[in-house]
Amino acid sequence: MSMDWRRLLWRGTGHLLAPAVMLWLRRRADAGKEDAARLAERFGHATMARPAGRLVWCHGASVGEAQALLPLLQHLHAARPDLTLLLTTGTVTSAELVRQRAAQGTLKGVIHQFVPVDLPNAVDRFLDHWRPDLVLWSESDFWPGILAEIQHRDIPSLLVNARMSERSCRRWSLAPQTAHWLLRSFRTIYAQTAQDAERLRRLGAANVIEAGNLKQAAPPLPAHAETVMQWQMTLGDRPRWLAASTHPGEEQQIAGVHRALKSRFPGLLTIIAPRHPQRGPEIAAALATPDCAIALRSRSEAVTEATDIYVADTLGELGLWYRLCPVVMMGGSLIPHGGQNPLEPARLDCAVLFGPSMFNFSEAVAGLLEAGGAQQVQDAAELTAALGILLADPAKTAGIAAAARTYAGGQNRILDILGDAVLQQLPD
Repeated sequence: MSMDWRRLLWRGTGHLLAPAVMLWLRRRADAGKEDAARLAERFGHATMARPAGRLVWCHGASVGEAQALLPLLQHLHAARPDLTLLLTTGTVTSAELVRQRAAQGTLKGVIHQFVPVDLPNAVDRFLDHWRPDLVLWSESDFWPGILAEIQHRDIPSLLVNARMSERSCRRWSLAPQTAHWLLRSFRTIYAQTAQDAERLRRLGAANVIEAGNLKQAAPPLPAHAETVMQWQMTLGDRPRWLAASTHPGEEQQIAGVHRALKSRFPGLLTIIAPRHPQRGPEIAAALATPDCAIALRSRSEAVTEATDIYVADTLGELGLWYRLCPVVMMGGSLIPHGGQNPLEPARLDCAVLFGPSMFNFSEAVAGLLEAGGAQQVQDAAELTAALGILLADPAKTAGIAAAARTYAGGQNRILDILGDAVLQQLPD
């Protein structure tokens, strides 16, 4: 086991930077960007004992990566209930997502901790305590110190759901030795697409396999059956649609669509679920006008017959809104953001609409369009026209939703591929 000079440089520099990083984290905690009650985890202090037996450490940086990993973790738990699955994330919202899933009973055998900061003492403390038998790293959240220490300790590691855009590849190619050093940490890399695999090989990665996208393999998002039933009784046969995971610059367009259609569809209810729930009050204030009544979920405001737009500014409830709305427009697509996951509503019998910017989910978009399970619009005017057709024709909407559900249900092969890969690396 060679003492790589990069690892030694990281350890030396990390010790010098530790006081500044500690101050930075405490300021983030004061600003609500870190969980102050769990800040010790960021310095590698575990909040519970390590269970006996085999332990797999899985890391996903934020909400999207963690959400993609959850189906794999449940697949592994079903195959090997004796495994302890340690999931680390780096954001408050991702921790809340895991907490909610655990409370809903859809996350079994999983321990959540915040990922340690990339400082030697924190990483050493974390690895000394948890002693993982295998590491699963997700996508492209590369922390050089952590990866170097995993490699130094000869802990087998796999990179799953790996992605590498052409732009990122060009940047990494400016430091080819560093790129190769990071990528060699992984015994096998499971890339999302053939293009991702080719770029990773171009940067010096070995043993790269195209496996598909974990974000396209997931069970339907959960929702409490009683809550769904209560809402169905409240809304009755009222026409409604959902704008899911919206971003700044989209809500005003969505409100314009609502105004254009409300006279044609009496009682029309538009539900907006912002990608970042903390924006709810800001959205409500921006959209409220004398002819547009707004209600806010975070304030427990009731939806009445007079309510035009309901801002669903809570975390972890998309499964509820998808079950209530026959038509869903994906946020992040009417602005140049790249869109949000269209397979989530597709799994729950929704006809899916999205704007021109869906490059984050190009494979899913192509598959849904080819299957007839979605429609793409270019702007708010086209969205208004498409939505009007679907609201007026429930049979057409149901046909698109059925095609979407069929396509989304066929995307789970990757769970078998990655599940087998993990189990092959672990002794019985």
